[in-house]
Amino acid sequence: MLVTTNWINDYLSNNVSTEDQAQLLTAAGFPLEGRDDLPDGDVRQDFEMTSNRGDCTCHIGLAREIAARTENELVLPQNNVNETGPAIEESASVKNTEHDLCPLYTARVILGVHVQDSPEWLATKIENRGDIPRNAVVDATNFVLFEHGQPTHVFDLDKLTGKTIEVRRAREGETFLPLGEDATPIKLTTDDLVIADAKKPVALAGVKGGAETAVTSETKNILIESATFNPVIVREMSRRHNLSSDSSFRFERGVNPRQVESCADRLAGLLLELGGGTLCKGILKDGKPLPEPIVVRMRTDYCRERLGNEITDEMIAKHLNSIGFDAAEDNGIVTATVPHFRGDIHREIDLVEEVARVHGYENIDVVESIEVRVPDSGGESAGRHAVLDALAGMDFIECVTHSLISLKAAEQFLFEGQTPLTIDDDRASAEPALRPSLLPSLLTVRKHNEDNGVKELRLAELGSVFCLEGETHAERTELALLMDAKESDSIGEIRGVVNRVCSILTANNDVSIDSTNSTPWLEPGGDVLFNGTVVGYVGRLATSVQKSWNLPNTMHVAQLYLGDLLASFPPDTQSNPLPKQPAIERDISLVIDETIEWSAVHDAIVGLQLDYLEDVTFITTFRGKNIDNGKKSLTLKLRFRDSKRTLTHEEVNAPASEASAMLTAKFSAEIRS
Repeated sequence: MLVTTNWINDYLSNNVSTEDQAQLLTAAGFPLEGRDDLPDGDVRQDFEMTSNRGDCTCHIGLAREIAARTENELVLPQNNVNETGPAIEESASVKNTEHDLCPLYTARVILGVHVQDSPEWLATKIENRGDIPRNAVVDATNFVLFEHGQPTHVFDLDKLTGKTIEVRRAREGETFLPLGEDATPIKLTTDDLVIADAKKPVALAGVKGGAETAVTSETKNILIESATFNPVIVREMSRRHNLSSDSSFRFERGVNPRQVESCADRLAGLLLELGGGTLCKGILKDGKPLPEPIVVRMRTDYCRERLGNEITDEMIAKHLNSIGFDAAEDNGIVTATVPHFRGDIHREIDLVEEVARVHGYENIDVVESIEVRVPDSGGESAGRHAVLDALAGMDFIECVTHSLISLKAAEQFLFEGQTPLTIDDDRASAEPALRPSLLPSLLTVRKHNEDNGVKELRLAELGSVFCLEGETHAERTELALLMDAKESDSIGEIRGVVNRVCSILTANNDVSIDSTNSTPWLEPGGDVLFNGTVVGYVGRLATSVQKSWNLPNTMHVAQLYLGDLLASFPPDTQSNPLPKQPAIERDISLVIDETIEWSAVHDAIVGLQLDYLEDVTFITTFRGKNIDNGKKSLTLKLRFRDSKRTLTHEEVNAPASEASAMLTAKFSAEIRS
């Protein structure tokens, strides 16, 4: 931002040297980037400006920052306007059809002006700042812009068809010739916002005025525009048409409607002083009601805690008042009305930052040492790391995908009674649904890799999933696993992964699968049960779902809802001494129906409460030669032990035989060995 020393001093009760201005503004957060000493003794300075501080893209804004850090007072110019002409409605009209894009548009009219060269004081101000003086009218608009930060524009009223102004969207195919010696007509679209007369665009709103209605030495009657425009559309038009200006620079940083009319008065007063004429009575305006002032409250104890300084309540309020806030302290609470030019202040911490800037960062104590406390081990974060580290060791690749997916993808992973949770945003029209499962995103990742030649892959993601259950917003933490199946008719491998994950979080393997599951996207599939509670689903991805992603390989998937288990990580584990006595083991192989699950066999043996039985362990399942269709051979191991003495084989024979007899009777099993 280019400013001059003398121009800043115009708004201070006591002059501040160039060096002090640079030091004070740098300390306030506006570092000096360069300076030029000018022939008349003035100094042009260039200060870095952050995008959120549009209020300081002008001399008054920077003078306010300097006054707050010195014994100076801010001296604001007076707006002197004398309305001696006819009612403005007799000379012009204004219509604003886009209140969201132009919250306020105002117009004033001066009749009988004399356009002439700027007086020396004005030309010097403009030239010293680095611009070229044009004439008194154009230079006055630039003066108000660099004084207050309010862009304005002046039209030759007699060149406006119908002497009317309309703020509207451009019509497809319209053209517009901007100001500038080498300017060429540009083609407009309906994405552009224009200022138009009764026939044509006469300005690209907030970006550039038009050549056809420009003020010249023959101009007699003028219309003064002072308005505010949506920062986003100004930025988009500026980039789209490769046009920029000091006005677009300011509008892109936000201009509050509350300053529009006062700056119009300031410009009108200057023009009457510089070029004479008669100011019409009244002001034309169209737009939204003025926004209510923002009020932010701050706890003074919180401010002191954040700053680490013992600053009094009265000083906190004084600092805020010095930069334009209307702040009062009462019982440890500062209530501050935010000035209209500070569009960046919304939260308590914003006020803390303002107090710090005015108080001076150099006056805030620096603590030379800090206390370090080793955080407690465990918790959700540690649980996440433990699970993801284990999955990485099993060749799973962790994914981080977007939480928005298409409605079609979301609807394939919903149970009855559930509906997708969507967002109302045009930018997300293609993918408006918050994911009800992580699987759709992992399938998209798998498809991308398939298209790039990766034929086998394991993917995992841990994140939040969402849906509506009736009118209730449901959110859960899900671990999703996806892997290419080596054997399309077996889920044993992914079930082993599920067992390992649950073992990490619970310190035991008490996990079972209920094959009566009716999960729509699995065929077959089962509920994952831990201590009798459903904690997820595992199975083969349904063919219809797989075809939606056009994946050739059979996919095995699992979904685990681990919120409670992660929060209680690490699990409470118990250590037991190693046994002092040897064990005797007996293997049993039996042929049973395919439909009988291992868990049923295990529970039946445990239910016998056999003497000396320590453990029942699954060994293997065999299908094939010498085994009838619909049957399977199951091998298990029984371990017997006495904690006080060594057992004899004769003592183990009876309980082992009892187990075999029960299996034969209960499951119609054929004992092979």
